[in-house]
Amino acid sequence: QVQLVESGGGLVQTGGSLTLSCAASGRTFSSLAIGWFRQAPGKEREFVGILYRSGYYADAAKGRYTISRDNAKNTVYLHMSSLKPEDTAVYYCATKKSTGGSVFSIAEYDHWGQGTQVTVSS
Repeated sequence: QVQLVESGGGLVQTGGSLTLSCAASGRTFSSLAIGWFRQAPGKEREFVGILYRSGYYADAAKGRYTISRDNAKNTVYLHMSSLKPEDTAVYYCATKKSTGGSVFSIAEYDHWGQGTQVTVSS
């Protein structure tokens, strides 16, 4: 069973930067494809990005967010910059179920972390 733990969320001003971490355990880390999602109040959970063969990012994240991973630390990072109030959300990491399927579809992910809150003040 895979366990994911996000950290690094907090309060940041508009234009600021923040890096989230997702620590994984329970399976060989190098075999895991881990994506990031977010859910704002009153909205559905949405895809943010994943580093899977190549980097895939939602339009809202392109140019501002970057995903990296450190296999030695079993951790995936979401580096966020030029943050906007509309980036306020709970951010989740999740493992992709298989090598097939769309990286953008929430249905393709099975194990989820508990989430970490990011609040961007205006």
